[in-house]
Amino acid sequence: MSALPDTLAIVVVRDGALPAGADETVAEAGGAVLLTGTGTARAAKELTAARSTWTVDTAVVAPGSLAATLAPLLDQVRVVLLPGSPDGRDLAPRLAFDTGRALHAGAVRCGPDTADLSRVDDQVEVRVRFIGPVVVTLTPGVRGVGTPLPPPEPVPLDAAPGTARDAELVEVRPPEPETVELTEARRILGGGAGLVRPGEDGTAVMRTLTEVAAWLGASAGATRVVTDAGWAGHDRQIGTTGVVVDPDLYVAFGISGATQHTGGLGRPEHVVSINTDPHCPMTAMADLGIIADAPAVLAELDRRRRDD
Repeated sequence: MSALPDTLAIVVVRDGALPAGADETVAEAGGAVLLTGTGTARAAKELTAARSTWTVDTAVVAPGSLAATLAPLLDQVRVVLLPGSPDGRDLAPRLAFDTGRALHAGAVRCGPDTADLSRVDDQVEVRVRFIGPVVVTLTPGVRGVGTPLPPPEPVPLDAAPGTARDAELVEVRPPEPETVELTEARRILGGGAGLVRPGEDGTAVMRTLTEVAAWLGASAGATRVVTDAGWAGHDRQIGTTGVVVDPDLYVAFGISGATQHTGGLGRPEHVVSINTDPHCPMTAMADLGIIADAPAVLAELDRRRRDD
């Protein structure tokens, strides 16, 4: 077995599907990744940032058992980096406990000796310096990947299956669009300051946007102006000081397109802008620009939702 590097990304795979933030985490780890879970060989072909890939296939995805399986392999690895996906966040504390390491969650950057952690609803960054081996989770959507690399041939590792007390899996349900993390949402309706008329209850407007989005199988996001006003939670903020998203479809309601917001849009496949200003940056970058009053469009969609 080839020796594992000093910094290693560990990515949990379910049925060959990579989680949100997988390639970003691999890139942050310098291209070295260990894939574990079910269907790892298939997932290895989908990576675009890997330079060296190892795999440990397991019969099921259970964080306690995965930690017990992987812990003996990591003696020479100083920095273990996982994506802050649901499975990554489940595995990280168990892996830290089993290997006697410090855990640093919610990093936006991670180097060989330090990590920058996001705190207070992404308003504060705290730098921590490593004094020994660590486990770190990287927030998806903040780093980017860069130029795609051809996937290397994965090297299977011989790991004895570990056993641990795990919760019994009853059913895996798809995420509800209303509550799914924006980094994992495939469709997003975004609300900006132009969606709330003067004197209106902005919280109620954003609640309507959320309900319409769920009706359309989408999630609701917001600009910084909206979250700063308290009309939506900071976990719904899209932008350079919020989350970075990469949906298939982004519909912007009353969003002018300031760089702070568009810097968090990633590379959506399709963008629709609903705005009265045909020359605003958001309409200029959209595949489809609807020159209309955003509150009126939302009200009509809400009417149709209620009649459905």
